[in-house]
Amino acid sequence: MRKRIYWLLPDLDSARRTMDELLLARITEHHIHFVAKESSPMDGLHAANVLQTSDLVEAAQSGALIGSGVGAAGGVAAALAISAASPAAVVIGLAAVGAMLGTWSSSMIGSSTPSRRLRRFEQAIEDGQYLLIVDVPRTRVTEIERLLTRTHPEAHFEGMEPNVPAFP
Repeated sequence: MRKRIYWLLPDLDSARRTMDELLLARITEHHIHFVAKESSPMDGLHAANVLQTSDLVEAAQSGALIGSGVGAAGGVAAALAISAASPAAVVIGLAAVGAMLGTWSSSMIGSSTPSRRLRRFEQAIEDGQYLLIVDVPRTRVTEIERLLTRTHPEAHFEGMEPNVPAFP
């Protein structure tokens, strides 16, 4: 299990040095993400993608849950209406179809919605700062925090999330 740590860095040079130090500390590039203003240079940085910057995962999960519930309710109604020989199969089948449609439609909306988790950083990013999102193993959180605090006094620790979704 990993924890997601947030840091704000003042400029590109600081962000590049931080990236290099995290790589030397054996944090893989796959777990290091940077968010910056659209016009800011990102040379040498691993930019965050839609999974980190949108509500795609949360929306897909909600869509699956709601879609399967609506599908199951429709399955019960259909099984009663047609007097199906196997009502359980109708309910399960329509619940699965509902989950797929709910996941698909909700993820389309979620991918275009900015992440609620990153809202608190919007002003800093607009002001030209770089947001570092790093996913570290639980056993290394303190070590990485100390490393960044010691080597980057210009950076600001902005907190952490207790659990990182397995999907992104």
